[in-house]
Amino acid sequence: MDSRRRRRKRVALTITATLVGAAVATELRKPPAERTWHGRILGVVPYDFRPPTFERVMARWWNPDDPRLFTPRVFGVGWDVNLARLATAVGSSTPPRA
Repeated sequence: MDSRRRRRKRVALTITATLVGAAVATELRKPPAERTWHGRILGVVPYDFRPPTFERVMARWWNPDDPRLFTPRVFGVGWDVNLARLATAVGSSTPPRA
């Protein structure tokens, strides 16, 4: 692995660890009864540490009714891709329903 690739990997891991730490710190600052374990870091980057459910997986990964291409992650920090929206954007006029 060349040095550029290692540097990019190190930067990506640092950013990821920082975002996860910020999300956990945000929740731990709240009283236990108010912790939801999902929200946004600085109002921008979504996080969700609740156990995934089938309904949430489908709503985030395959939701033809959601106009967003990038949806909040099912579990973790950042975004997932709404594959139904991607299929529509790539050329399929109507993605199949799940």
